[in-house]
Amino acid sequence: MKSTLDLNWTGKMSFEADLNGHKVILDADPSVGGDNKGVRPKPLMLLALAGCTGMDVVSILRKMRVEVEDFRIKVEADMTDDHPKQYNRMHVIYIFKGKDLPIEKIEKAVNLSDEKYCGVSAVYKKALKLTHEIRIEE
Repeated sequence: MKSTLDLNWTGKMSFEADLNGHKVILDADPSVGGDNKGVRPKPLMLLALAGCTGMDVVSILRKMRVEVEDFRIKVEADMTDDHPKQYNRMHVIYIFKGKDLPIEKIEKAVNLSDEKYCGVSAVYKKALKLTHEIRIEE
């Protein structure tokens, strides 16, 4: 399966893309010549990871008939000081809220995403240290 993307320059440091019918705008901070009209490219890497694994975990937990009140994902990342500046570590924190949540099933869902299903994490693991933790809030 092949994927393609068209990114169009819209002036200064701004670019625009159409992803699956949704407009995405990229731009830089005014201190480097942008107008702050959109997101920065590197943080989108964090979003891609969180979205990929999050969708996996929700899908797996549904199949296991586990219902959570709330679920969110936080991604913490460290970036190198030298150019090319890049992430060299990402830590994914899965935060579940609910009463009497089955921790074994939640751990299994997270591990399946991490080890088998999330294509974003599979690629990132080749380039950086990727870790995770699970937090349960009642």
